[in-house]
Amino acid sequence: MLLLVLSILSVYLSAQSNVVDKIVAIVGEEIILKSDIENEFLSEQSQGIISSSSDYRADILEKQLIQKLLVAQAKIDSIVVTEDEVEAEVNSRIQYFTSVLGSKERVESYFNKTITDIKNDLRAPTREKLIAENMQQHIVNKIRSTPSEIKAYYKKLAKDSLPDIPDKYEIQQIVLKPTISDAEKERLRDRLREFRDQILNGEKTFNTLAVLYSEDGASSRGGELGYMSKTEMVPEFAEAAFNLKPGKISKIVETEFGFHIIQLIDRQGEKINVRHIILQPKVTDEEREEALHRLDTIRTYIMDKKMTFEEAAHYFSTDKKTRNNGGLVAAADGDSRIEKAAIGGETARQVNRMKVGQVSEPFNERTEHGEELKIVKIKAFYPQHKANLDDDWMIFEMMLKRDKQMEKLEKWIKEKQANTYIHLDDDYKKSKFRYNGWIK
Repeated sequence: MLLLVLSILSVYLSAQSNVVDKIVAIVGEEIILKSDIENEFLSEQSQGIISSSSDYRADILEKQLIQKLLVAQAKIDSIVVTEDEVEAEVNSRIQYFTSVLGSKERVESYFNKTITDIKNDLRAPTREKLIAENMQQHIVNKIRSTPSEIKAYYKKLAKDSLPDIPDKYEIQQIVLKPTISDAEKERLRDRLREFRDQILNGEKTFNTLAVLYSEDGASSRGGELGYMSKTEMVPEFAEAAFNLKPGKISKIVETEFGFHIIQLIDRQGEKINVRHIILQPKVTDEEREEALHRLDTIRTYIMDKKMTFEEAAHYFSTDKKTRNNGGLVAAADGDSRIEKAAIGGETARQVNRMKVGQVSEPFNERTEHGEELKIVKIKAFYPQHKANLDDDWMIFEMMLKRDKQMEKLEKWIKEKQANTYIHLDDDYKKSKFRYNGWIK
């Protein structure tokens, strides 16, 4: 897979100077060059992704016409992306290639270009792609469905076309984070003070320190988290982040995940984009054993029926997301029914050898937020089945939302085609497009 991705990018970067250019389309004030079509064609060819249409280049051109339509409207609606967002996306790609190939020197050797040149080549298409994605999201983001609409949608579906739902579990957990010594907390604060001073004194950039030292998945993006609302952040983090001005750096913030310093990048309405550096406490063997012993005692209370799992989660669990709902874990989409394949780490190994109603022995789980000690219980098991409205309501709600979004986007495209200046080169005027409005 890596070699495929690298070859695609290599084709894209090298092809830019190998195509004789001319303008093949104009959308508003946006232009599409012949090289844009050819580069994408070569990229898809290298992936083995070629359209079933006999006119591959026309398919590619139409995708780019739609993107230009979105970009043109984004200018009118003031939908933008910041240079920090573009840079973060470009840096993320460079960081990925560097981590796999081993060094920036090997990346440069592979592409026969300097890192600076590679970034320069990627910056403009990355910016346009992000703007088009933001504009598309702006068009469809207010779509909602009522329960009666979802029921009607389900009734219209052919029963043999219903999706197969894989095995799913409802899992409850009780989490204990080991008690961290004051000395360890002070060590982390001292380290973050050093980072903060280096940034303020101009010795290092926030991005560089985040890549080198931050201990979460955002480190490869220079610590950037993307646009988030207050409700998407833990309270302590949100309070510090939303009180910052662009470019300013917070004091040290302690949350359940560790210790942070935060820099505000940009604010758009009720959302902000920040980058952070997080350091997570190191747990000693003694602290770990103490927490495991406490969990074992809690498990004994549950097994002896002195309290229910739900009660124990409420009184003892340190996980704020689950302790107030009986320890019930939710999937990324908010559904409490989690696909077996989505259960990871040591929790997956525990679940594989448990039955419904059983409570695991205490175990250690390493997550991106640090070390957690937990016990889990399988509340329910839902075997593979054909999707139905009673068991899989959320799936049909998402399917209807997707269809509504596509319908709204298609309507928007047709309206904008009629009201936007569009010119196609004569070579493409006989092409078959999905939308007829390109040729005027």
